[in-house]
Amino acid sequence: MSTSVIEPGARFAGRYRLEERIKDSGGSSLWKAIDEILARAVAVRTFEPGFPRVHEVVTAARAASRLTDPRLTQVFDADDSGERAYVVSEWVVGETLEQMLAKAPLEPGRATTLLYEAAEALAAAHAAGLAHLCLSPRDLVWTTGGTVKVLGVATDAVLADHYSDSPAGVDTRGLGSMLYAALTAHWPGEPSRSSLPAAPTSGSSGSNGSRGSGSHDLTVTTPDRGAAANATAPDEPPVLVAPRLVQAGVPSAVDDIVCRSLGLPAPASGPDAESLTTPAEFAAALRRVPRTPLPLFAGLGTAPTPRPAPAGPQATTAYRQPPAAAQPAQPAPSRPAAPPRRASSAPTGAAPAQPTTAIGRSTRHGAPRKPVNRGLIGIAAAALTVVVGLSAWALSGGDPDKGQAQHGTGPGNGQSSSPSAPAATTLKAVNAYSIQDGSSRDSQSDKYLDLLTNGGGSHSRFWQSATYHGADFGRLLKGIGVVFDMGRKVKVDSVRLNTVGVSGAPMEIRVGDTKDLGALHVAGKGSSQSGTFTIKADKQLAGQYVCVWFTTPVPDQFKAKLSEVTILGSAS
Repeated sequence: MSTSVIEPGARFAGRYRLEERIKDSGGSSLWKAIDEILARAVAVRTFEPGFPRVHEVVTAARAASRLTDPRLTQVFDADDSGERAYVVSEWVVGETLEQMLAKAPLEPGRATTLLYEAAEALAAAHAAGLAHLCLSPRDLVWTTGGTVKVLGVATDAVLADHYSDSPAGVDTRGLGSMLYAALTAHWPGEPSRSSLPAAPTSGSSGSNGSRGSGSHDLTVTTPDRGAAANATAPDEPPVLVAPRLVQAGVPSAVDDIVCRSLGLPAPASGPDAESLTTPAEFAAALRRVPRTPLPLFAGLGTAPTPRPAPAGPQATTAYRQPPAAAQPAQPAPSRPAAPPRRASSAPTGAAPAQPTTAIGRSTRHGAPRKPVNRGLIGIAAAALTVVVGLSAWALSGGDPDKGQAQHGTGPGNGQSSSPSAPAATTLKAVNAYSIQDGSSRDSQSDKYLDLLTNGGGSHSRFWQSATYHGADFGRLLKGIGVVFDMGRKVKVDSVRLNTVGVSGAPMEIRVGDTKDLGALHVAGKGSSQSGTFTIKADKQLAGQYVCVWFTTPVPDQFKAKLSEVTILGSAS
């Protein structure tokens, strides 16, 4: 049966119900489906009649199903014995590397962490005899659950009819290309595998792309995607420009790892540096460079907008040391210093933190500090303690019990709670209803409402609307949402939400005495964010019904989505 006649609602193996076609490519289709036995979302690959490699794809999928690394997409089922062959795999929700880089390059520490995880996962696949062969920024996902996923190991190569006598080398170059893209937001690989701008190339006379002291004299050009006329001379092919010459602030050690995996000169490691030829070697190299922990949810912090590295000899330096006079003063070594706070991303060109000696004294040179008179500090601290104590005694009218109440569990720092303003607590809803403003009925929004009143859903099972054509709900609706019956009249302080990792959708919190849209009044406004976020009520409205309202669908297939709703407030 042709995939052209397969419609949403069709079932495979009596349990996988197709919901939405995600994409068609090369004689196969990828669907979002529901495993009705386990009640979870899955991805289903179907094939057109006559697809020449159905058996090979199913065989590769069965081999991939034996992989145990959690960073590789899990295959659940595969079969070609019936009329319709299929492959069922994990449904991954998150942000691809390509989507991240559409905003800006990643901060180098996070880029190396992301690719280190991917390299370890691929090393595990190669140890089991499987490869990818088609790596691109679309195949690396940072999930909404805070994990790295590599998509398509074993199966993508067969689907694309790609084979290689040196699969480890091919995947290592793929990892190097993805790290290049993560650092620069430019793609150095096959143009059809990414919509990112093509990586720039350079031509030089007799230098063969060498990036020594004269590298700043190279002419850098950004080629047309897929064009062949990029060389500066007919007999000299274009040379890929190293990442640190495209994006300022790329550490030389990371730049060398990219170059060694892509077959480019690696100056920091010397002209005789060995190339990286396996994912395991690539992972081992990244293990030796500084890496930044990834955030808990999708949507990585990014570096500043790409800008060319400065011309001149300094272009080959990853970090420049600022003058000593411009450096901040170090804390006095009178007591152990608190651990430094890690910044999410350092400004481009900023100097790394300076080392300290065993006794905590700065190794940087500067003007000598005057000794601290610790005796005077002790006297001042004692006097301050007396003043604070007398003030508290005076405010409490001399009653020690009243003085102690100032340090209770009230909402403010040093303020007692007031009976007229009780602390906000989690409020339990007794029921939930879908609500919409429009002439057509969205029946999809009536499903999974119980998840929102029983602790929330998951990243694979959540409340959602149907898919609309555009941010205006396809002109069918003016808005959609969920109304929660609290069972009593409440005052809403805030609502904690999760829109399944998708940000950018305008939202409202409404409160009223009935669940009719006209009786629900706006208490607060906000915008969806990656991960869990909170919308604060600007107005202290009271009512039995609380509504989470989408004025436009989330910019992910134009749906409204909710996996968590926690209402905070108090009984009215």
